[in-house]
Amino acid sequence: MDEKKTNEINKALNTILEFELAGVVRYTHYALMVYGYNRIPIVSWLRGQASESLAHADKAGELITHLGGHPSLAIGPLLETHNHDIGDILRESLAHELNTLNAYKNLLNIVTDESVMLEEYAREMIYQEELHLGEVDKMLRKPGDLSKFHA
Repeated sequence: MDEKKTNEINKALNTILEFELAGVVRYTHYALMVYGYNRIPIVSWLRGQASESLAHADKAGELITHLGGHPSLAIGPLLETHNHDIGDILRESLAHELNTLNAYKNLLNIVTDESVMLEEYAREMIYQEELHLGEVDKMLRKPGDLSKFHA
């Protein structure tokens, strides 16, 4: 792989790293802001998402250093809407996860036919992000509603 391609891959991986680190902050914040009868299971789920985002950030950072790059210290976009209703939190999560999914898809486009390792990594992460988006989508649906959530 030439240096130009490696730099392009590292840039894409750093974008992923930044989105995942933003997920850590976002989900940790959300967990702190949940109130009401269902607080305990929702907080547990949000903290699990924060931990998962940190693990994903770590994977991206390890790949960056594997390729001889330098992991970013930046964090992806964070927007404090001050809307902490569970529906608002889930809709914001859905938007964030969609952006993260698109970053993984961008990486896959860059690495296809360049590196099996990076292709498999991107595919696995796309799989995980799509599963997560499906979970959030189901949580946003009304009971008994089988069709996908539409904002």
